[in-house]
Formats: sequence, structure tokens, C-alpha cells
Amino acid sequence: MEKRIVRVGHWFGALALLGLGLWTVLVISAPPERIQGVVQKILYVHVPCVPPAYLGFILTAIGGLGYLRTRRAAWDRLALAGAEVGIVFCTLIVVSGPIWAKAVWGHWWVWDLRLTMTLVLWFLYVAYLFIRALAFGSDTARTFAAVYGIAGTAVIPFVHYAVRLAGGSAMHPSTPASGGTLPASMAYPLLAGLGTFLLVFLYLLTRRFEVAGLESRLLEAGGSSEDH
Repeated sequence: MEKRIVRVGHWFGALALLGLGLWTVLVISAPPERIQGVVQKILYVHVPCVPPAYLGFILTAIGGLGYLRTRRAAWDRLALAGAEVGIVFCTLIVVSGPIWAKAVWGHWWVWDLRLTMTLVLWFLYVAYLFIRALAFGSDTARTFAAVYGIAGTAVIPFVHYAVRLAGGSAMHPSTPASGGTLPASMAYPLLAGLGTFLLVFLYLLTRRFEVAGLESRLLEAGGSSEDH
């Protein structure tokens, strides 16, 4: 199964390269927004990072559940890979958001509910990685990390529905998830980014899963050689 995942990952990588080329062309050719100007093109990076970040953390929970149920190391590696790659995309959200905010709102950061909850989500899974780093060879630590990774996903709905929960007090606009409220010249690069970033996520996930397997085998080999 693991070898099959790795093989599929190479296809994700090839498709991601093609997608990145198309996405780049569409972003460059997209017209600047009338009010915000060129800085609005951060939209084409900021928004497409959201689904991969959510998916990474959800896979951490799925991997954690699988590990708690079966005690198979492959599930634990899936949880770790999901968290690490999810953090990459969540970091891009946290970094690109303030750059856009400074240009549009005049401030790098405001304590808007969605911004705050996104930062909380980022900290939660950075902490997960620290916890998981202590889990080599320890079933107790892996169990705790699995439970923590599952519990962390409870924050995702608060991030996703933050604008609605905040009512009229939210500065953050609603997310044009489908591009339906945008003109075609802006919707196409956004949709291309959503598809391409998911392909990049899947490629990175499969590669990280492969590396985690190699790390596990090296640790087992090292432990066996010490026993002899």
C-alpha cells in the first residue's frame, strides 16, 4: 500500500508542475482590481492555501484515529505528514494575509475573528509537531499526539465560519470559494490555484509520508544494531 501511495505521488507532482505553469500564466494575465490594484493578486495565493491547510489537519485527525484503532505505524506517519504539510499551507495563509491587510486596511494585523482563529489553528498544529517530535519509540507519546491532533480539528469550523459568527463586526471579507462572485478573468486564476495547490499538497503529503517511512526503518535498524 505504501509503495502504491509513493508511485501515485509522482503523478501528483507531474500534474502539479503543469498546474503551476497554467496558474502562473493566468495570474499574470489577470487584470488588477480597480480599487486595490496589483496587491489584490495575493488573493490567488491566499485563498487557494486554505483547503490544503484544512485537509492536512483533517488527515492528521484521520491518521490519529487509525493509529488509536489499529496501532499501525502507517497511520501515525499519515498523521505526521498531514500536519507538516498542512502547516506549510497554513503558514502561507498567515504570512500572505497581513501583507494584503497592510495594503488594504493600513495595518499588518487586526484582531479580527477569522485572523485570530487562523493564528490559533497555526499554533495548535505547530505544538502538535513539537509533541510528535518526542514520540519516536514511545507508544504513549504517539497516543497523546493522536488525541491532540484529533481535538485540534475542532478549531477548523470556527475559522471557516468566523465571518458569519462575527456578524457585522468582521473586517475579513467572505471567501469567494467558488469564484462565482468574481469576473471570469479573476475567477479562472483563483480556480486554477485551488486545483493546483491541492495537487501540490498531495505531492508533498506522499513525499513526506515516504520520508517518514524511511525514518522509521532507519530507527528500527539502528535499534536492532545496538541490540547486537
